[in-house]
This record gives sequence, C-alpha cells and structure tokens, in this order.
Amino acid sequence: MLTDAEKVNARRFMGYPVFGTNLSGNMGWQFYQAAGLLEYRISNLSTEEETVLRQYLGTLCSLEQGITDASSSLDTQVAGEWTRNPAELSERMRLLDGWRRRLCAFVGVPPGPGFGGGNSVKLVV
Repeated sequence: MLTDAEKVNARRFMGYPVFGTNLSGNMGWQFYQAAGLLEYRISNLSTEEETVLRQYLGTLCSLEQGITDASSSLDTQVAGEWTRNPAELSERMRLLDGWRRRLCAFVGVPPGPGFGGGNSVKLVV
C-alpha cells in the first residue's frame, strides 16, 4: 500500500491538486471522473504496480531536484572554461514533464488540471 506521502507525490506529479482532509463542502476537482479514477487506481495497486510507481516517483523527484539545482547557476553565462547551457532549465523541465506524462499513462489517467497545458481546452469568446 502506498504511503500518504507517495499518494501526494503521485497526485502532484500527475497534475492533480491537493486532496486535503476536509471532505465536506465544495471540493471541485475531486468530482471529475479522472480524479476519482486516479484515487481508485493509486489506492488499489498490486505489489508489482506499487514497485513500478515508486520507481517513477523516485525518478521524478530526482528530475525535479535537478531543476532546483540548475536554478542556482542561472546567473552565470561563462565561468572560466565552463559555459552554461542557456537551455538547461527548459530542457530539464521538458524531461520532467515527459516523465510525468509517462506516469499518467502508467496509472491510466489523463494529466490533471494543474499539469500546465497540453491537456486543457481554451474557450475563446
């Protein structure tokens, strides 16, 4: 069984907002079919599926940390022999989003509303 922290990270990486503990009142996103499917699936994984999901979470946490680490050198264009890759941050974010999409595909749910585009419909009036 996944820990609560693992479920939080799974939701977060798949683009679903916080779940919270207050189950009364307007919970908006939790009434979407995909959110219900997500909760059902991450609460009913086989042992083997949990192992794979944990591997995804480990990879995603590592990639996310890489983005944080890369941000520490954003102010450096050239330092001695080393030249910063100006596209590093965007490349790392694209890599992270690719792994997030793979996690969604593995769990079998669409990317959530917080995924940051690519799964939304814009209504222009």
